[in-house]
Amino acid sequence: MATGGGHETEIKLRATDVESALANLARAGFRVVRERHAEINLIYDRDGQLRAEGKLLRIRSAGGRTVVTFKGRAVEGKHKSRPEIEFTASSLDACRGVFESLGYTMVFRYDKWRTEFEDQSGEGMAVLDETPIGIFLELEGEPDWIDRTAARLGYREADFVTASYASLYLDDCRRRGVVAGHMVFEAGTADRKVLETPKGGA
Repeated sequence: MATGGGHETEIKLRATDVESALANLARAGFRVVRERHAEINLIYDRDGQLRAEGKLLRIRSAGGRTVVTFKGRAVEGKHKSRPEIEFTASSLDACRGVFESLGYTMVFRYDKWRTEFEDQSGEGMAVLDETPIGIFLELEGEPDWIDRTAARLGYREADFVTASYASLYLDDCRRRGVVAGHMVFEAGTADRKVLETPKGGA
């Protein structure tokens, strides 16, 4: 996560379940820096222009904070690396109003429960995401650190996932033969309650 202007390099790794993922991170020396919290992510676009250009504009609501993120086109490779500009806003509704006034519409929503971790070395961070399509670890840092850390966690390069959650969700819908909508939790899904829509609707 680059605050202001910067570059983001990361990968996703599929995990079997939350408990084993937490134990794996603990064995590797990670410590929790932000406890489990709900995230609601709203992706905006204008006539598919940003998607066609490989860019992303997102509003995230998490723990009472609103964060606006722009991501540029990713560089192809075993890691996902792309320019990122991010800032905290005081009002989700105000952000939505600005985007919509500029002709952008909310095209995709994805929800998750996230726990954030820091490596003892301070070289990178890991997050554990509980999503409607499965459990994922994300590693973010320099490429060498990502490779070393993934190996330490028991993963190989073949396990690296660079697709976005939107792409993974669409693949999951195609695999299950269901119509794609938004990546949100259904009522009664394990212990993950349905996340409430932020004020202003989604």
